[in-house]
Amino acid sequence: MSVAFNPEVFRAYDIRGRADEDLTDAFVTALGRAYGTVVRRAGGKKVALGRDVRLSGPRVLGAFDAGVRAAGVDVVRLGAVPTPLLYFATHTLDVDGGVVVTGSHNPPNWNGFKLNLGTASMYGDALLALRDLIVAEDFESGAGQVSEVDIYAPYERWVLGDIRREGRPIKVVIDAGNGTAGLVAGRLYQKLGFDVTELFCTPDGTFPHHHPDPTVEANLADLKAAVAREKAEVGIAFDGDSDRIGCVDHKGRVVWGDQLLLFFARAVLAERPGATIVSEVKCSRVLYDGVAAAGGNAEMWKVGHSLIKARMKETGAVLAGEMSGHIFFADRFFGFDDAIYVGARLLELLAARDEKLADLLDDLPRTVTTPELRVLCPDAAKDDVMTRAAAHFGARYPINDLDGVRVTFPHGWGLLRPSNTQPVLVMRFEADTRSNLAAYRGEVEGWLRDHAPAVDLEADTHH
Repeated sequence: MSVAFNPEVFRAYDIRGRADEDLTDAFVTALGRAYGTVVRRAGGKKVALGRDVRLSGPRVLGAFDAGVRAAGVDVVRLGAVPTPLLYFATHTLDVDGGVVVTGSHNPPNWNGFKLNLGTASMYGDALLALRDLIVAEDFESGAGQVSEVDIYAPYERWVLGDIRREGRPIKVVIDAGNGTAGLVAGRLYQKLGFDVTELFCTPDGTFPHHHPDPTVEANLADLKAAVAREKAEVGIAFDGDSDRIGCVDHKGRVVWGDQLLLFFARAVLAERPGATIVSEVKCSRVLYDGVAAAGGNAEMWKVGHSLIKARMKETGAVLAGEMSGHIFFADRFFGFDDAIYVGARLLELLAARDEKLADLLDDLPRTVTTPELRVLCPDAAKDDVMTRAAAHFGARYPINDLDGVRVTFPHGWGLLRPSNTQPVLVMRFEADTRSNLAAYRGEVEGWLRDHAPAVDLEADTHH
């Protein structure tokens, strides 16, 4: 009798659900055993396991750990760690994969798994293969051994040896949102010689001060206030598991993921002319034009941290990033998304020049943008809407249909793409003026209204 489970926990990039309802001990143990089975059949013997600071973490990780060992795979226990430190472990320890139990930016009562085979993320079909093993009860058997490793010390040594520590002094405020970044970021930045003020750096899986999702501007209010109060130059925020970064300047303005990526790209390209920089379909034209102007090869790719990491390996890209704050350095680093390391690279970049972060922001071309706009669309209707949108807009404008439909208008662009995780379509628009922005948005929404009755435009919610 195979274990019962909610099939919706298997997402495009990870496995996620309500901890007490979906992630039962029986299901999680079976999942661990399925993962251990995949590791063994790939010739592996040992994996690293860690978790974020959610209250359900110890139980969920314990059940998963038991399943992995029941498949005959040894376990290296890292304890409570930022997700990037789990990735660091897969790159630097003698292990054949790694898993972190994390709910990322979901509500506190959720949890989930980010899984790696070797150093590569498992996503899409690889996650569905785990599901199939559980259904078939097709497991290896054995009795894996346990060891424990402190991954913090080698990680700190690595970053301290990598970040260049010359230049002017920088005052920074960091907001860990009571997530895992508080376990290492403040101490690390102080050791690097920066003047650090810490906000909410005590881990607390109930996230009592604000939700740890730095892409939502309301969650940055405390950080903006502290940057002003401390007369700091920059504020850095982290999501709950520390793989996404948020940033504000001393004027209280948010520096979005694609803007940060452009600042990093210019610095990297000064040392590595012609290098490839990968980003995704939601990012500003300013980024792509800016990378090209700096002598780089800018590639637009699909949304999703696993997909971006895979594309970096395929193209040999030295840097990549997403609007959501996932930024990936293969320049001097391992190519995974690590907001703690990214924050250190930002401080290095600022210390090396006279301009402040606000000056870099002021120098960017001025555009107007919408936030992400989300409209309800049943999953079953998405493919048809996308096919017809590509045909309609492709007959009138240049389009990119790699991930949804990105339309290049005369003075801006618009995006319509299906969410991988929810029954919604995501839209975003950018233009040189507010009137052009309104016109482009109106053109896309008008087409949806007239030709895509399955889409509920009235359910539009800012994300």
